[in-house]
Parts: sequence; structure tokens; C-alpha cells
Amino acid sequence: MGKVPVENNDTEGKKNEFSLVRIKSTWKRKLGMKAKMNTTDHVSAAKIYESIEETGTSWTVVSPIVFTYKVTEAQNLLDPCNDTLLLGHITDPQQVEDMKKSSKPLKRFVVVDQEVFKIYGSKLTEYLEANNVLYKILALPTTEENKSMEMALKIIEEVNTFSLDRRREPIIAMGGGVCLDIVGLAASLYRRRTPYIRVPTTLLSYIDASVGAKTGVNFANCKNKLGAYIPPTAVFLDLSFIKTIPRRHISNGLAEMLKMALMKHRGLFELLEEHGQMLLDTKFQADNSRYGHNHIQAASQATRIAITTMLEELAPNLWEDDLNRLVDFGHLISPALEMKVLPSLLHGEAVNIDMSYMVYVSQESGLLTEEEKQRIIRCMVGLELPVWHEACAMELIQKSLQDRLKHSGGLFRMPLPVGLGQADIFNNTSNEILHRAYEKWCDELSVSSDSNCDPSPARIPTLHQF
Repeated sequence: MGKVPVENNDTEGKKNEFSLVRIKSTWKRKLGMKAKMNTTDHVSAAKIYESIEETGTSWTVVSPIVFTYKVTEAQNLLDPCNDTLLLGHITDPQQVEDMKKSSKPLKRFVVVDQEVFKIYGSKLTEYLEANNVLYKILALPTTEENKSMEMALKIIEEVNTFSLDRRREPIIAMGGGVCLDIVGLAASLYRRRTPYIRVPTTLLSYIDASVGAKTGVNFANCKNKLGAYIPPTAVFLDLSFIKTIPRRHISNGLAEMLKMALMKHRGLFELLEEHGQMLLDTKFQADNSRYGHNHIQAASQATRIAITTMLEELAPNLWEDDLNRLVDFGHLISPALEMKVLPSLLHGEAVNIDMSYMVYVSQESGLLTEEEKQRIIRCMVGLELPVWHEACAMELIQKSLQDRLKHSGGLFRMPLPVGLGQADIFNNTSNEILHRAYEKWCDELSVSSDSNCDPSPARIPTLHQF
């Protein structure tokens, strides 16, 4: 090593900006990029800022992190002739060709919800074997009650035993939102980040959990309290999986679709308002002839608008640096409600009850007209979603909002509709408005004081009441 000169005192207070340049197999910092470089040198987007003070030197590292992931509509993912599930995440065409020509078999670890495995397990196995894949299928009961670090660690242990290449052999997650969240967290922890692919099999996960970066598990009786922001390498959306889920789960997914409609897209709201029953009846399947071409068009428009509006909100704010998030609509009270009555309410049902109350808050705040409020509630009822729950008491609402203050920089950051398909963030909603809205909400929508937590016709008001 060369001799390091002793710096003079006149360097105190000095600040330098260094770029980082790759020269052969090492990185070197260069002051202000003024030094002459060869054309073969690679310049990093990262910077190092050095500040020399009397008390010592400090270095500030600015290292931009770019994640690229594909969300792709696909058909017949488990058709042995379709290689999307195995190679669709690769962006380099030459790499795809090389892998197809290679005699080395592909290796894949697949985590699948056990209910999904009961329906598609044999088809998945046939697909992997037909494509000469070395595989391990792990079927797990990925329910909200089991959404824990223990399950994430179980996945990690199995992955470690299977011995994946952490850069070229992505883990595949097939299931609903809970499955995708747990597998995403496990992948982000194993070897500090192993690529993974999401294949949603429920409507809710199709338009919500699958297209973002969040992963997580429940902890300390709180929903998703442990997690990370690591997006998948790819998401493959195949609507054919939706046809095997119960009607209640279609409604469950429609709640998240309605959320995006109320926050951002009046056209989507009107589509759900007019065609919601048809979407429930046909389960978004193109081969249903009962409703003809109008159904196919409505189903395609609804899913694409919901995903596009969701990505518009998520892509610029993947790590939630900005806490003002319209996609939090329906998620201020619902996490506590969902955990309190677990497993009685599905996620989308809890979200819709939250949204229903907030619609009343919006109307009491003068942001929605009475007619707009009634249209929204009618639409919710038409989508067969619960609009009120006895466990959603004022005490739970107030505690949820206090927790919101603690975790959102001392502000409520309350997304509220200000018309159909428009919204804004509010921090100054008074307790008086919250209480008035709650009283009116209960007076108009509570249908029986002794109802249980299971959604039933007795718990969901009929359309003629509005």
C-alpha cells in the first residue's frame, strides 16, 4: 500500500462528491467525474459524498435501487406447451433460447396453497414433468390464521434442502394473497433475496396482492406487522384459476376492485354498478355464453382498469416513502376488524365494511352527496358485500385511527371519496363527524343486533332499501 499523506487542517469543512467507476474487477471512486476515464469504464449510478469536519469524516452513500418486474396476462399457464411459467420472467430473448437448447433440466420450487393443490395438483405435476423440470411442490394451508413467521421459516427450510440457485431459479408461489405474501417474505429472507414468481388464484390476489411489492406475515395479533418490500420477478395472471373459487370469493375480490373505482376511476365504478351481478355469475370467464360479448368486454375492462390504477399508485411509491396513499382506502379500520373476528370475515369483506363507514364519513364531511352515498352502498350490496358489522364498534374505529396516527407520522392521512371516482387525503376529520357518521351508518345499515359474523342475506341489506 502507498503512503497515506496527513491532511492539513484547511480541509476541515470540505465536502466532496465522488462517482464510482468500475475498472476491470474493482470499483474506484473518482472526484466529481473530472478524472479522465476509458470508454470501457462503467460508471455506477451510486454516489459517495464525503464531508470532513473537525470532529471527523462522514460518508453519505446514495445508491439508487431499481426493481423491474413484469405483470403479464396469460392463458392456460399449466398447458405443457406453454413455457410462460418457466421462462416468462426472463427478459433477454437470447437467454431464453439458450435455456431451451440446453440439456440441463430446469429446477423449480413451487409453493402452492393446499386447497389450490387439491384442484390443480395433478395438472401442475404433469406440467413440470412434461417439461423435464426437477421440482419440489410444497402444499401448505396458507390461511390468515396460519400467516406466520413459522410458516415462512418452514418454506425457507424446504428451499434450503432443495438447494436452489438464488439468482436463476425463482421460487413459484401459487395461491391467494396470503400464500403470495408468505412466499414473498420467505424469498426475500433466503440468501437475502431470492427471486420469486407470483401466480394468483383468487380474484382479490389477481388485482391486489400480486401486483405490488409488499410481503409479510401476521405478528403480535396484528396483520402484516412483519414484512419487506421486495417485488416478484414476474406476475402471471391467468383468469381461468378464478372459475374454481366460490362465489363469495368473487365478491371478496370485487371489494378491492371497487376500492380503486371509488378512489380513481368513475368508469370502473359505473361498470361494476351495471355489470357486477354478471361478473359474479360468470366469475370473469370468457367461455360463459349466458351473457355474450358484453360480458367478455366488461370482465376484461374491469380487471385491466383495476390493475392499471393500482400500478399507477404503487409504482412511484413501492417502498411507501410517501405515506399519503389512496390505496389505503378501506384499510384504516379493516385490519383490526379482520383480526378481531378471524376467520369469519374475508379480507375484502372487512375492507368493504371499512369503506362503507368511510363513505358515511365522506358524506357527513360534505364531500359526497346523499345520492352519491346511496349509489355507492347500492353498488356494494349488488356485489354481495357486507356493509356493516357489529364488531366494528366506535371503540375499534377510534383505536384503529389512533394507531394510524402513531404509524403515519402523526397524521390520519385518511383517503376519502370526494365524488364518484375521485378522492383526496384528509387529516382534519373531527371526532364529531366520525361519531355522527357512525350513528347514521348503524341506523341505516345494521340489520340485526344478534347477527353472527358470517355474511348472509340477513346481514346484507337488499337493493330496494336504497
